[in-house]
Amino acid sequence: MSDEDGSGRGTAPRRIAIVGATGNVGTALLHALRADDWDGDVLGIARRLPDVSEAPYDRARWERVDLAAPAADERGEERIVARLAAALEGVDTVVHLAWMIQPNRQRELIRRANVEGTRRVAEACLRAGVGHLVCASSVGAYTGVEDDEPRDESWPTGGVPTAHYSVDKAAQERVLDEAEARGLAVARVRPALVFDADAGAEIVRLFIGALLPPALLRPGRLPLLPLPAGLRLQVVHGADLADAYRRVVLQRATGAFNVAGEPVLRGPDLAAVLDHGRHLAVPAGVLRPLVHVAWRAHLIAADAGWLDMAMAAPLLDTSRTRSELGWTPRHGAEETLRELLTAMADGTGAASAPLRPRRTWPQDQLPPGAVEPDALVQPAGPDGAASGSAEADGHRVPARIERDILGLYLSDHLTGSTAGVDRMARMAKAYEDTELGPDLARIARELREERTFLKSLIASLELRRRPYRQAAAWIAEKAGRLKTNGRPLVSPMTPVLEIEVMRSAVIGKLGGWQTLLTLAPDLGLPPGLFEDLADQARVQADTLGRLHAEAVPGAFGPGVVD
Repeated sequence: MSDEDGSGRGTAPRRIAIVGATGNVGTALLHALRADDWDGDVLGIARRLPDVSEAPYDRARWERVDLAAPAADERGEERIVARLAAALEGVDTVVHLAWMIQPNRQRELIRRANVEGTRRVAEACLRAGVGHLVCASSVGAYTGVEDDEPRDESWPTGGVPTAHYSVDKAAQERVLDEAEARGLAVARVRPALVFDADAGAEIVRLFIGALLPPALLRPGRLPLLPLPAGLRLQVVHGADLADAYRRVVLQRATGAFNVAGEPVLRGPDLAAVLDHGRHLAVPAGVLRPLVHVAWRAHLIAADAGWLDMAMAAPLLDTSRTRSELGWTPRHGAEETLRELLTAMADGTGAASAPLRPRRTWPQDQLPPGAVEPDALVQPAGPDGAASGSAEADGHRVPARIERDILGLYLSDHLTGSTAGVDRMARMAKAYEDTELGPDLARIARELREERTFLKSLIASLELRRRPYRQAAAWIAEKAGRLKTNGRPLVSPMTPVLEIEVMRSAVIGKLGGWQTLLTLAPDLGLPPGLFEDLADQARVQADTLGRLHAEAVPGAFGPGVVD
């Protein structure tokens, strides 16, 4: 349960799992644990495996997990959580750091990764008997303010409604509330903006985009800095935040902890670092539509919600973190900002896919910040992922699979699914009052769910969906409802023909699931999801075969006239 007093702490854990261990904060935490005299075991969990020959990733044993893996139905969701729980067996403390920021135009994918991903982690912790969950929340979880009064951890976590990051962080807090109510000990770390050199290339990918050349971010390069009037920022160095996490973990602390460095940075402070001390204060209301238009035009990667959150987020009171954890930041705010800007200009990173240096960008064909689909709890090989492998170059589909061919293949199956869903829905409605009705309604529902899953899978793999093909299939299906003479199909043979068409389509779909079952290990996807879908397709085909046999006598019996 939550412990705002700091009471109820136990001995240091012997085994820690870090979910999202290849990101900026996860990397910093691995460094902190490596330097500490704690000699327990670390399990690193990530979508993409790092180069485990490089520090600090050699500190951990690794497993591959995709918290954003789509599930076709409740069975699929159960498989995901159960396998994650199996990975966490024997772990004392889980540090949940994974969070997806891009692609921010795919809202469903981001929410599934972040909010439902947190729910999956919490549920897996409860099933595996993990005693302590430490979760990365954020200043963005707090309800917005209009003043500069510092807020402590009791301030409401209602978020800023126009910022999707803030909305999801507030929703994550509710997930943690539910986990606490079920008996899980939870700590929530709510940091300010996290900066350090390792994040340089990553932050450019996630937020800057094509509008501003990174070289101009080098301190002192800009001739004039336009800033939102009234902007004030708190930042914390990644190493200082990692130290706070280390203290929470080793002290088994619970409750919420604000983490921010000093001092608060305002317009003149930012200008002193970014340019030559000259800045132009622009009303946020004037900047917001410009930011929105630039985002819509793909000139910048961050949407206008980030500006809303920057202007509304409260300043953090860090008294509790300092007094109860004994934490003190070692890096000043201006020093931290200067380090980040230099790293952004240089394209600095680390030996993991999220933090990959900018020199690997020519290999990327994805939008800024696009993510890759590492496996759902699949143990790494004895040597982990080699440097320069697909896991390190930023792609969700490994190089040994032709990305464009896979995208075309899945898009064609989605095209067939689009036509099939509409046809089956029409059949179910047309025959709802007959003996065929219940089975057709069930299959129609299953096909809709499968199509949603396939769309989510294509999005998760960052493949092109080719929507024009689906539109053409939809139009063709509508046109196919009429005979050449323009009359609706009302022949007694109609159910026979339609069942034959749908049975052929289902058998073709079965081949698609079998193909994905074969590719699942290379794609980093759980094979069980496709085993279930293949089994479901077989049942559908058998059902349609039975319905076909029942429909034939009525279509071709004596006295039947078209």
